[in-house]
Amino acid sequence: MTAHTLMIQGTTSDAGKSTVVTALCRWLQRQGVVVVPFKPQNMALNSAVTVDGGEIGRAQAVQAQACKLQPHTDMNPVLLKPNSDTGAQVIIHGHAISNMEAKDYHQYKQTAMAAVLSSHQRLIAQYQTVIVEGAGSPAEINLRDGDIANMGFAEAVDCPVIIVADIDRGGVFAHLVGTLSLLSQSEQDRVKGFIINRFRGDIALLQSGLDWLQEYTGKPVLGVLPYLQDLHLEAEDAINTQQITNDATFKVIVPVYPRISNHTDFDPLRLHPQVDLQFIAPKQVIPPADLIILPGSKSVRADLAWLRESGWEQAIQKHLRYGGKVIGICGGFQMLGRLINDPQGIEGADGQSAGLGLLEITTTLQIAKQLRNVSGTLSLDNANVSGYEIHAGITEGVDLSKPVCQLESGSDGAISDDNHILGSYVHGLFEQTSACNALLAWAGLDTVKTPDYHAVREADIERLADMIEDHMDTTALRDLLQLSAIST
Repeated sequence: MTAHTLMIQGTTSDAGKSTVVTALCRWLQRQGVVVVPFKPQNMALNSAVTVDGGEIGRAQAVQAQACKLQPHTDMNPVLLKPNSDTGAQVIIHGHAISNMEAKDYHQYKQTAMAAVLSSHQRLIAQYQTVIVEGAGSPAEINLRDGDIANMGFAEAVDCPVIIVADIDRGGVFAHLVGTLSLLSQSEQDRVKGFIINRFRGDIALLQSGLDWLQEYTGKPVLGVLPYLQDLHLEAEDAINTQQITNDATFKVIVPVYPRISNHTDFDPLRLHPQVDLQFIAPKQVIPPADLIILPGSKSVRADLAWLRESGWEQAIQKHLRYGGKVIGICGGFQMLGRLINDPQGIEGADGQSAGLGLLEITTTLQIAKQLRNVSGTLSLDNANVSGYEIHAGITEGVDLSKPVCQLESGSDGAISDDNHILGSYVHGLFEQTSACNALLAWAGLDTVKTPDYHAVREADIERLADMIEDHMDTTALRDLLQLSAIST
């Protein structure tokens, strides 16, 4: 088998693959191992800009942080960003190549696999250990042909696999046994053990099940990982709707339109002790709030149409009449303008859509994406701000003369004449403490005291590494990764 490559696969989506990979990466980094994360294929609308000017899944950027590395496109060579129920934008080595329907992408997989293997080869040449995250489940038999995300990759590079299952969902033994039974013999042979994730309770009551599982499958349970309360990791794709318990009276609402992207922008607000942030799902009543934020979108014109159909345009107008504030980020910024043009049909049928008309700007979508990490200052209190831009639009208009940010790359965004509407292309606006303070003060929150979001994220990565040390068979992990052969 390929030395020092280990793959984590799951019985289902959200079984804990991303979390386990993040945990293993920081645990190994603590041991002095030069480790790198890798996900062959990711399907997500949360992405990050890399040091080499591309985009990868957000989860891999967090895993890079766990390794204390800058994110790079080789960490996630294939990224699929859904733009309809049957199609997605295909991103190879950080850059969009085309939009494909599912059946067309299936035919493209051989080419995609070549990109995956070339990235893996570069990583094993540069790092001592590669921790690989699968996608979904390896037992999705309808996707087995040409698979590049799970066992297809593991077989191609000949690496060992650990399968993780979420006991909090129920049926954990059925998930593990069923998944294993649907694999081919060679795939079963490369499964070296199981991880049971999100366990709460007395482990003594689980022991008989663990013994049965090992006897029945011949595979050891390498760890039973506890349910970590209040753990925060940026989501790979699914929106974390868990409400944080606090006494906050400052209300912030965010519409969840069908192709919402980069909703991790709002994690600092969701964790903020003075903020009650709510994601408002389709058909949910739009409640009163102090601040409405329009998030990014993978299909801006379609999501704008959904926004109107769902009653948000009237709700925003009423909100503004009562003195509320509105922020638009990326696609949400474009929606605030007078017009969105898509003459080349980049996000769907070619054409144009009237915007909400709240800012004097017009956006024209273009094929080439703007991909860059940015830093600078806000026009509000001259606060430091940093983040990233991922968008396929050029925005023009008189309101740009009142920018939100002065960045190293130039000015960004717009503020309305009445100071109630603000739009920006910068993702991560709320991550810097000083920027979050300034934005919430602008929105009307008195005496803002923002926690250090980066410190919170780093502390939780450390909690994950502690979990590996305390609840995994680290001797077996060391053997699987051949750590004795690595000079640290």
